[in-house]
Amino acid sequence: STEMLKAIPAVYLDMKHRLGVLLQKSDSCDYSSSQGKKEKISPSQRVSQEEVKKWAESLENLIHHDRGLAAFRAFLKSEYSEENIDFWVSCEEYKKTKSPAKLSPKARKIYDEFISVQATKEVNLDSCTREKTSHNMLEPTLSCFDEAQRKIFTLMEKDSYRRFLKSPYYLDLVSPPGAGCGPESCQRTHAHSLDCNSNIISQCA
Repeated sequence: STEMLKAIPAVYLDMKHRLGVLLQKSDSCDYSSSQGKKEKISPSQRVSQEEVKKWAESLENLIHHDRGLAAFRAFLKSEYSEENIDFWVSCEEYKKTKSPAKLSPKARKIYDEFISVQATKEVNLDSCTREKTSHNMLEPTLSCFDEAQRKIFTLMEKDSYRRFLKSPYYLDLVSPPGAGCGPESCQRTHAHSLDCNSNIISQCA
């Protein structure tokens, strides 16, 4: 009975510690929950530092990774220019169309949403590319948006991508500097930062 009495405080303290950790995590990630329905991230889905650093090498590396694409879209949304990445993604999906019968309706939907004069999410294309893409709508093919997609990719690469790399949307995913803190606290801060930020950016489209 004496051993049981000694064990109770230890169990109590352990439960109290776990509860404190849960409350702390809930508070620090409160922002993500306020952003609407988000996917929950499992430890296996966290982005490795090696992968995050590759995103700084090229825009192509960034947007061909699910987490990178989500982070970049979140950044563009903060600048009210997410239509560019949405158009690029729509073009990528369109090129995977296998049924010829579906090409025309899918092409028309992309055109009406991003390219036409009355487009709800009009992208910034020069008049020549816009006219050529409009002409391609007469007989849509898998490559009918290629030039427009390439122009938007270049626009993002030269402009918003560079700003993204200097923004918290990217920097918060990079390991914090080791100076001024011990290995354990740095590791804990880094893991928590990845977890929270992944929650914030996990929803794409």
